[in-house]
Amino acid sequence: MLSDFNYPPTPEILDWLALGRLGDRFNRSIRLWILLKYFYGEGNNLAAKLPENFIYSDLRDEFFSPKHPPSDRFTTEQIKTECLDKKCICKKSIKELIKVEISPLSIQEWQQQITDKMGGEFLDIEQRIFATVHRTIRDDLKYLAKLGWLKKSKTKAGVYQCQPQKNWPQPPINQTQVWDTSEFSSSQTWQLLKVLESVSFVQPNLELVVESLREKITQEKPLLRNDPEKRIFIHLDYILSDETQDRVDDYHQQIEELWHQSPGGVIKFQYWIAKTEKKLEIIVYPVCLHYARRAKYLTAFGTDPDGKFGWHNYRLDRIISEKLTILKWGSSQIPKNLSELWKKGNLPTVDYVQEELEEAWGFNFYLPRDLLIMRFDSKFARGYVDNTVRHPTFKRIESRNLPYLLKKEIQDPQERQELLNIIKARSSKNTYYQGWIRNGDINVLMRLRDWRPNGEVIAPISIRKQLKLEAKQELANYD
Repeated sequence: MLSDFNYPPTPEILDWLALGRLGDRFNRSIRLWILLKYFYGEGNNLAAKLPENFIYSDLRDEFFSPKHPPSDRFTTEQIKTECLDKKCICKKSIKELIKVEISPLSIQEWQQQITDKMGGEFLDIEQRIFATVHRTIRDDLKYLAKLGWLKKSKTKAGVYQCQPQKNWPQPPINQTQVWDTSEFSSSQTWQLLKVLESVSFVQPNLELVVESLREKITQEKPLLRNDPEKRIFIHLDYILSDETQDRVDDYHQQIEELWHQSPGGVIKFQYWIAKTEKKLEIIVYPVCLHYARRAKYLTAFGTDPDGKFGWHNYRLDRIISEKLTILKWGSSQIPKNLSELWKKGNLPTVDYVQEELEEAWGFNFYLPRDLLIMRFDSKFARGYVDNTVRHPTFKRIESRNLPYLLKKEIQDPQERQELLNIIKARSSKNTYYQGWIRNGDINVLMRLRDWRPNGEVIAPISIRKQLKLEAKQELANYD
């Protein structure tokens, strides 16, 4: 372990700080390297000068000259002209900042190595990379926290702590992970990278995988060094702010680390119930994680928010504990029924979750399974429903077969007759679909709402009545 931050600004180190995107993030990578030298480097030790919990203004006052403009309203050009201290770091070029650190290389040799790493792109080392707006340096702190060089406060936005030496990230110098891209065409290889980058929020460590893959293919296939223009974009409804996403990623990492430990354990946390606006203490056995339409969820087994023992999905962003509490098996805090399942080797499994998800449409697989019957205008169905995959059980059915389906699946005679009367009053020329859903699953309900007014829910009766009431309320808004 190094006694201080003395990594030289080699192409490999800078690319590591840029998460494999040195060509796109060269200026930021150099700034990060300089900041790390000031935080942890020999003779600088900015970490010792800052408060234990510091904010950007604390860094600004120590890092820049007292004559450096402190206002967030100043533009880059104003900062360049208004700072009158020639010794301020904002006056120094990249060449000046790194010259001593690249010995025994000459500036020209170092510049050529970086240029080669960036695929031959022009490299302007006369830039003054700290002559920029304060927002940019603020973002650099966020980036250092993301990389693990700083610790972000869980309760206050924009508050950081320096990391002890034992927690410093280590560069992938001895990386042994091998990627076999020999079977990919050039375009397939780049498309794989683009897709991984687009969904990297799902798995916090995926950015390191992207970095590894990018470096390997540019080494193996020199013709791929020029990254083609991105033309395929993935838009996912991930609704969390950066601060919340960081907190969720911490929970995610804690759970994954628990899964890699033997014999594992149980987690305890405070959970916010949006419906009742109350918080509860939850103790559950974590089984798997999902990204499902807008957020990340933990699927867990234990006592749910209603006090029932069984399955429940918890949105990670609604956990309000600073950290999850890990309870090892044998802890007196673990509910007896969970401990008994562990002792008997009968803990719930991911396979069970997968099987239940296939049984019916709906992420909340523990909710009641009900028959869904939908009626669509045929033109609408051809354009928006046919040849789409919603769930394996959701499929087209001929109207003449609906009575047989109801006779088989609906046990209550009164309910069955009510459904038959509805179908009899509709045109047989319409398009009908059947499926199995989890009644009460919000994601399924939102899809049914999206189809309104072109799709009519015939069954279940309970959802039909709910959507009818919602439609009336919606119509009243336009009176």
